[in-house]
Order: sequence, then C-alpha cells, then structure tokens
Amino acid sequence: MNVLVIGGGNMGMTYAAAIATSNFLTDGSLMIFDKSEEKLNELRSKGLFDVHDQLATCLPKADVVLIAVKPVHAPGLMAEMKPMVSDEQLFVSIMAGVTIKTIRKGLGVGKVVRAMPNLPALVGLGMTSFTASEQVSRLELAAIERLLDTTGRSIMLPSESKIDASTGISGSGPAYIFYFMQALMDAATKMGFLEADARLLVSQTFAGAVELFNSSALSPEDWMAKVASKGGTTRAALDSMDGNNVNALIQEAAYAAFRRAEELGKQSEGKEVSHA
Repeated sequence: MNVLVIGGGNMGMTYAAAIATSNFLTDGSLMIFDKSEEKLNELRSKGLFDVHDQLATCLPKADVVLIAVKPVHAPGLMAEMKPMVSDEQLFVSIMAGVTIKTIRKGLGVGKVVRAMPNLPALVGLGMTSFTASEQVSRLELAAIERLLDTTGRSIMLPSESKIDASTGISGSGPAYIFYFMQALMDAATKMGFLEADARLLVSQTFAGAVELFNSSALSPEDWMAKVASKGGTTRAALDSMDGNNVNALIQEAAYAAFRRAEELGKQSEGKEVSHA
C-alpha cells in the first residue's frame, strides 16, 4: 500500500509522522506533498517519508490519499487533483466541514472517508471520528481505522450528521477543556498563587481526574459524589455551578459547535444556510 498525505501542516505532519513510526505500513511507501518551500525543507529534514512538491509525481502512485489542508483550499486543490486520480484510490479527508458529497463531486471518485480528528492527535492521544461512502469496503474501512489509530483512538460513525455532532464533542472539545483550565488558573492567581504553581495545580488535577475516570466504569456523577461531602468545600463549588446553570451552558456550547459544523457542510455543497 502506498499512502500519500497532502498538506504538511500540523495535522498532516502529525499523521505522516505517526504512520511512519508505526507498523501500519509493512509494505509500500509513505509520501507527503506540500507547496511551501519552507515546509518542504522541514519535511525533508525529518527523513521519515518521500517528500514531493508536485502532485504529478506522487498522487497517481497512491492507494490511500489523506487530504490534510484547510477547507478554504479544498476547491482549488480538488480541481488540480481531479485529472490525476482514479476510482480505485481511497480518499481520506480531515478537512472540517467538507462533506463526502463535495469531495466525490470535486474529485469524480467514489471511495471517500470523512474523518474528524482533534488536537491531542499531536501527542498521540487524539480522538478521531469517521464515516465513509458506500463504495468503501469493510476491508478498506478496517485499514483506515488502523491508519487513524496511529494518532490515538478512532470511532466509526453511521452518518455524516454524527460526524458534525462529534465535532461539537471531541473535535472542538479540547478547547472547552482549555477554557475550564484557564478559568481555574485565573482563579488560582487571584488567590495569590504564582503562575507556574497555578499551572501545575490545574494540569495535574485534570490529568489525575481523567486517569481516575478511565480506571473504572464509574460515571462523572459517581466520581463527583466521591469527592463532594455534604456541607463541604466541593459541594459549595458544585452548588455554585448548578446555581449558575453551568451544565446547560456547556451543553449549549457543544450544540453551537455542532450547528456550525452543519452550516459549514452545507456551505461546502453550495446550499443555502438557514439561521432560524
């Protein structure tokens, strides 16, 4: 199998490096394409993959093509790619908001996988959701799952609407966590902690809580009950959050990301977007 990554930005580089250092490719080659001379030099310095500055030298040879460019570049890129692709190739897109229909139409192909990774893929702890067109076989889906798992974990979803929904949870989710972390760090500095100490207090607390959550089948509510005692400090904090409707606000934030993902998908297909 020959794999081509189009785009040497953060996510393209992350997937290329993860694939190169995993056992995913036991036979075949890993290629990466970019147009930026600065980026090309950086890619060549890695010494992990074949670097190309022309699509004609790599795209026709690829069995799997991972498209990792900004969505705004999708129309021009697909127009450039279209004369060089074949229906036997499998295309995996991590372009946010670009639908399978848009990619199939833009490239004139049948086998398309749309994936939504998140930022922790940069450190091998990513969560990627994906779905595929009907032309992608079960064997090919298994291979793509292994490819996506090189950056963490993946989950196959039954429809693109679920991809949009996962954007509101895992795709955009790390930013929600960082938002909460920043609020706690701000609170810590107002309490008189040095910034470095505030960072340690917050980061280790989050890391420990996640490890506890993953260590058992207990729900977050179960763990909150273990921490909070009646009349105690934790109960005072949780009561404050409940009184300020924080749970509902977080849910609404996730739905806002979901709705925006749906809007972007409609825009990529040239459809009118309703804001009702």
